[in-house]
Amino acid sequence: MKILVTGAAGFIGFHLSKYLLARGDEVVGLDNMNDYYDVSLKEARLAQLTEQKTFRFVRMDLADREGIAQFFKTEKFEKVVNLAAQAGVRYSLENPHAYIDANVVGFTNILEGCRHNEVKHLVYASSSSVYGANTSMPFSIHDNIDHPVSLYAATKKANELMAHTYSHLYNLPTTGLRFFTVYGPWGRPDMAMFLFTKAILAGEPIKVFNYGKMLRDFTYIDDIVEGVVRTLDKTAEPNVNWTGNSPDPGTSAAPYRIYNIGNNQPVELMHLIETLEKALGKTAEKEMLPIQPGDVPQTYANVDDLIADVGFKPETSIEKGVGRFVAWYKSVYC
Repeated sequence: MKILVTGAAGFIGFHLSKYLLARGDEVVGLDNMNDYYDVSLKEARLAQLTEQKTFRFVRMDLADREGIAQFFKTEKFEKVVNLAAQAGVRYSLENPHAYIDANVVGFTNILEGCRHNEVKHLVYASSSSVYGANTSMPFSIHDNIDHPVSLYAATKKANELMAHTYSHLYNLPTTGLRFFTVYGPWGRPDMAMFLFTKAILAGEPIKVFNYGKMLRDFTYIDDIVEGVVRTLDKTAEPNVNWTGNSPDPGTSAAPYRIYNIGNNQPVELMHLIETLEKALGKTAEKEMLPIQPGDVPQTYANVDDLIADVGFKPETSIEKGVGRFVAWYKSVYC
């Protein structure tokens, strides 16, 4: 298949593109290469992809309305995976407009490109952040998610609503994926795993928010990619049992689906730190701090629908995943 992967130089986009190329798909990668974090890391990922004959890279911003429209018209993709977004909960407190430009305006351009060019299936990144103020665990796609606690989360919920509208109006099959705390080799430098490892090795204190009383459903990158590919290959279909009298948020009478992709095994933040310390052979100096605005104290994914529909359940343990991440980090930065 000819597949567009947006955010191809990003963490998940890089790993997904490698997987698709390895199985024989033609991949066109799009990324604006912004400087939200170290561009050299994005360039290093991209360098591996451009070695493949069936990969092409296009540098463009999703908010470029005319550019994206012409791009879709010229390329005629069979399927699209939209991973490009302005990421990060905390940064959304400082630079809200970046989230509207990339995650709302940019996603509109993706939807329009798919609508007008006969794309067979759009898969897009949502986030566990959409669960916001929900406290009923584990988080289910059938839960109401009307109370986001960050602008980032609000834009991801907006993506799901916008996708549903296009599925309903134009019969465009769309699948939204709520990722839960992704980590692994080539990961983002603004995420806890990377920040903690860098600080511990440098003998610097790590910032432990909510005094360590955080639970995260850490999900290893290989499990995320497997989940993306399996849902990409299963084109979204209408739920024939859906009814407006009791509307299910996770499905629809339109060809629309939502899935959680999480490890289904929440890990205490202090256990993560202990696992990192063991893998690094070094004890962390800890700075205990209150929870930050926009953060939630716990995430925990219900993946029953993912198992039922595509036969997959993420299962990489935190010990195995951290070991692989540390091995990669040391090979690149030490």
